[in-house]
Order: sequence, then structure tokens, then C-alpha cells
Amino acid sequence: MTKTVLLTGFDAFDKEPVNPSWEAVRALDGVRIDTPEGAAVIVARQLPTVFGAAGEALVAAIGEVQPALVIAVGQAGGRPELSLERVAINVDDARIPDNEGKQPVDTPIVVGGPTAYFATLPIKAIVHALRDAGVPASVSQTAGTFVCNHVFYSLCHYIATRAPRLRGGFVHIPYLPEQAVRHPGQPSLALQMVVDGLGVVVRTALSVRQDVRESGGALH
Repeated sequence: MTKTVLLTGFDAFDKEPVNPSWEAVRALDGVRIDTPEGAAVIVARQLPTVFGAAGEALVAAIGEVQPALVIAVGQAGGRPELSLERVAINVDDARIPDNEGKQPVDTPIVVGGPTAYFATLPIKAIVHALRDAGVPASVSQTAGTFVCNHVFYSLCHYIATRAPRLRGGFVHIPYLPEQAVRHPGQPSLALQMVVDGLGVVVRTALSVRQDVRESGGALH
């Protein structure tokens, strides 16, 4: 039986002309991924860069698609590589307004919810596979406190409370080159490398159940 993988990206925000997460994710819409465990088809959905609405749109997409795996993707301008997020925290603390002008400060995403959740992806195995494929990647210890973390936490909370067999996590990606020219000194990755990298992320997440045990920590 063919599985379904839900990939999500965001619309553009903070005066950027595009959001690389959506550009990369939509390029994979309908792509078939073959693994030793069977085939999977990717379904892409765009989420609004809006607190509350983004989490609601994610849950609605999960209900519609009924995926076996969910990978949310977001832009992290300034990062030089694909970042596999380890932990989502239960707080919205916005440095800038979202696309509807909302700017929550120190607000819980889920009132009474756990302080944090860990991704249910084999993040270190994925980083290893990405590097083997020539795609720069690392484990990240923070998804920030903007809408990306909001979606990541919402996904983890959904899994923990409503779909324990579902696996999911979050990947941050750098600017595209056409964005980086507007931000001198900021790193970027070509769209095709990001698309290829996300294919590796999906394939590894589908194939690996037990994460590898190797260093992926940070000093600060």
C-alpha cells in the first residue's frame, strides 16, 4: 500500500518576495519516493505565516491527507544549511508581526501543554544521509519562537494527543540565492539542492526507525 507524506511550507513574510520553504515543497508535490519498506507519494500544502491559523491549517491538512509522515519546512534566513530541528517549545514570542499583524509575546501555544516536545524523526540519521548526498545539514537545537516553532509544536502536540503512530518534524532551510542578494553576507542554497535534500529527508525518515547515535550537539 502506498503511503502519503505531507510536506508543508509557508507563504512569504517580512517583505520577502518568496518563501523558499514553499518553493521547495511545491516542487515535490506528487513525487513518488521508493524505499525498501514500500512507496510513498508526497502531498504539498502551503501554510499561512500567521499564529494560530498556521497550526489550524496544518491539522486540517493532516485530516485531509491522512499521512504516515509529516515534515514541516520553514525559512531560516542566516542559516547556511538544512537544519533538522530537535525540539519545539510551547511559546509564541514574535520579534516581528506575522502576516496578519499579530505579534504575541510570551504566549503559550497550547495552554497547559508540555513545555516542549522532541521531533519523532530520526534527525541524526537524516543529517548523516544529507551529508552523504552532498547537502550541508546539521541538527538544530532551536526552531525559534516565531510561526515555524508554532507549527512544529502544533504538529508534535497533535501527534502526542491524537495520532501516536504518526511521525513528524521540522526542517529549516536557508535563503534562496535571489533572496540573499538582498541581504549582503547572508548564506543561501540553490533551490534544486534544497529540493533534492528534502527528498533525502523524506526517504530517510520513511526508512529509518531507530536514529543513529553520533554527535549532533552544540556548545551554545
